Amino acid sequence: MSFMELAKDRYSVRSFSEKPVEQEKMDAILEAARIAPTAVNYQPQRIYVLRSKGAVDLINGLCKCIYGAPVVFLICSDERRSWKSRTERGYSSGEMDCSIVCTHMMLEAWELGIGSVWVRLFDVEEVRKAFSLPPHIRPICLLPIGYPAADCVPYAPWHNVYRPIEDFVEYL
Repeated sequence: MSFMELAKDRYSVRSFSEKPVEQEKMDAILEAARIAPTAVNYQPQRIYVLRSKGAVDLINGLCKCIYGAPVVFLICSDERRSWKSRTERGYSSGEMDCSIVCTHMMLEAWELGIGSVWVRLFDVEEVRKAFSLPPHIRPICLLPIGYPAADCVPYAPWHNVYRPIEDFVEYL
């Protein structure tokens, strides 16, 4: 499958089967995270693999968008490692870097037959407290993963509807 076919085929999975995700597939998804580009290659990502019943139950109590996934990646930025701008006061690349990392993970997962959904509907401080994260570790997003349920389809009927390029590209 070409990259464009993969990118067009992938959708946010909101219904997972109970089939466990094999360790070698999780390892491949985490390798995609490891090689993702980050600002100055500082690699500020810190990923917590929530797969024990206790950890998955805990995140389910904090976020209603896990959709029965057997594994949830909690993708965080280590703010001690993120690139800081010298020209824009207060700018840290951590959130952008983790977004790139998450995208790589989603696409690798899909190539392996594993569904995912990018989630940001949670309280950062509640998650930090629940998982005893130190102050320099900032939760950025959740990536629930698993095999799509047999009846799973794209949630939005407009999933394959794209704006014309002219609507968002301007040549200067």
